[in-house]
Amino acid sequence: METYHVVIADDSEKSRKAVRLLLNADKQFQVVAEAATGNQAIEKTREHMPDLVLMDINMPDCNGFEATRLIKKEFPYVRVVILSVSDDATDLFDGIRNGAQGYLVKSMQPSDWIHYLHGIMDGDTPVSREIAKRLLAEFKYEGVGQFGTEGVEKLTHREQEILKWVSTGASNKEIASNLFISENTVKNHLKNIMAKLHIQNRVQLAIYAQGKHRER
Repeated sequence: METYHVVIADDSEKSRKAVRLLLNADKQFQVVAEAATGNQAIEKTREHMPDLVLMDINMPDCNGFEATRLIKKEFPYVRVVILSVSDDATDLFDGIRNGAQGYLVKSMQPSDWIHYLHGIMDGDTPVSREIAKRLLAEFKYEGVGQFGTEGVEKLTHREQEILKWVSTGASNKEIASNLFISENTVKNHLKNIMAKLHIQNRVQLAIYAQGKHRER
């Protein structure tokens, strides 16, 4: 069983303790360091080379968005999940724009946290159509240019099918079931799609897919 090393970055000691206790309930997550500022989050990432950083937004000396951008620039493989007290679409967009793979609201149930983080680590973090629509409405995204620099015509027929399912918020398992292929095949197709479209992660892909859905 694979173990994921985690850095928790939050200026509240109480919040860090709560997140640590939550992660300790799952043997696959091992907290290797904590940070109380954005700069500390960057330093701890350099020191421990974690698989995952849980990043609060409002921290001293360097906020979570800027810390995320700098971490992703130096360590592209590190997955970063933004932590927030609200589900504000602006915060979600800023997090994704700076390279984060996901966004967790602190009030979510612990079981939902664990399920979501496993999805992040497995590359399967579907975004609901409602959330994608909110992002599109917030930033008037027109389907091209914000995340992808190439058009959907670059994709094979199968890849276009998968992109359509992504726009609905379907998980890898649901896509595999509907297309009668394996989950591993879906993952490989998604990697190819994101490479062709110059898209960094599944959330950006969902926004792109929703934009393309609206164009039709």
